[in-house]
Amino acid sequence: MTMFTVLVVEDERKIRDLLRAYLEHDGFSVLSTWSGGEAITLAARAAPDLVVLDLRLPDVPGEEVARELRRTSEVPILVLTAKTATEDRIHCLELGADDYLTKPVSPREVVLRVRAILRRLHGGTSEEQPRSYGSGELLLDRTRHTVTVRGHAVELTNTEWLLLTSLANVPGRVYSRYELINRTRGYDFEGYERAIDSHVRNLRHKVEADHRHPRIIETVIGAGYRLGLHADRSIPTATEPSHTTNTG
Repeated sequence: MTMFTVLVVEDERKIRDLLRAYLEHDGFSVLSTWSGGEAITLAARAAPDLVVLDLRLPDVPGEEVARELRRTSEVPILVLTAKTATEDRIHCLELGADDYLTKPVSPREVVLRVRAILRRLHGGTSEEQPRSYGSGELLLDRTRHTVTVRGHAVELTNTEWLLLTSLANVPGRVYSRYELINRTRGYDFEGYERAIDSHVRNLRHKVEADHRHPRIIETVIGAGYRLGLHADRSIPTATEPSHTTNTG
């Protein structure tokens, strides 16, 4: 069994030690620090599989730590925050966070969220073959977690990867914002749907020849988004039962 490493960045020692204890009990290897500056250094040196990040830190603000992590890596980030307003929640996601919890947090829920993020990123893809779309314009290799567009490798964040692969499950099928937030985040909250538009915008800048006239990720007004490319016959794609379609 693979042992994942989690970096816990939390300035309150009692919470930090409690999270470490719960994560280690669940089989994770844990690094921890109270410092945002040290978190950036540790992330660069140790390459953890996931970072649990408190936004309220005494030296470097957690928002700046998240931005720096996103500039240098695609490590999943679970944010801990005392802010509860919808705009603050959306801001966390736009910073590049993969998920977040509002304080006070349950250590058990932190563990469950960590496991859910890692399962979405690493689970169930070990035997999948690369999938090709649009006569080779887009190639998704889920085993190696790579994306090639028009012959060039493209670096995506974890959320962008999950968004693109969700749309690619059934090309042409319309996925609502509600459904995409559940597929990429793993939970249901109406306010998060607006964040999907931001992630789609960023993704289009990376994969479209002209992001102002997208043809890979198409908008269906009033319904959601779909993959505009057809699946190449040489590499079959997944099918889904009709009852899962949600275009509301």
